[in-house]
Amino acid sequence: MSSIVDALYELKYNPFEYGPYLASFYTHLDEAENNLLLAQLVIPLCSHPIYSYKLLSSNKRSSIWSVFDNRVKLYDLQERIDGFQALTEQCIQYCLVNDWLSVNEQRLSLAKCDEAESAFISQKSAEKLGRLFSGRSVVEIYAFLGVKPR
Repeated sequence: MSSIVDALYELKYNPFEYGPYLASFYTHLDEAENNLLLAQLVIPLCSHPIYSYKLLSSNKRSSIWSVFDNRVKLYDLQERIDGFQALTEQCIQYCLVNDWLSVNEQRLSLAKCDEAESAFISQKSAEKLGRLFSGRSVVEIYAFLGVKPR
């Protein structure tokens, strides 16, 4: 029975499905030092039942405080980050192989590749998350969400 559950989990959560989320996120995130650490937050927040909807319904005037206004609903975010860690790593590899993202080793950051404009289907919730996080430091974002990078 566990093999069926594992197969269904892998079918729903795989790098082919969630790779475009990371590519969309980094396409709309301002390039900053250490932004590689933000990759861990994309899948847990964009697949969250409450915050995926809040991200989709946010607008240009929305801020990190208005979207994540009730931190009680973020109680399981650290567990989600830990649970999606392997998937996040696979998605980063998938994006790098497809030339959707590139790595800057000196700045420990990911950025979009120029020719990647139409190579993937853009994910609106990840785009809006990238816009929300733009202009903020990695430390500030993690402190606000109350989680630790791993």
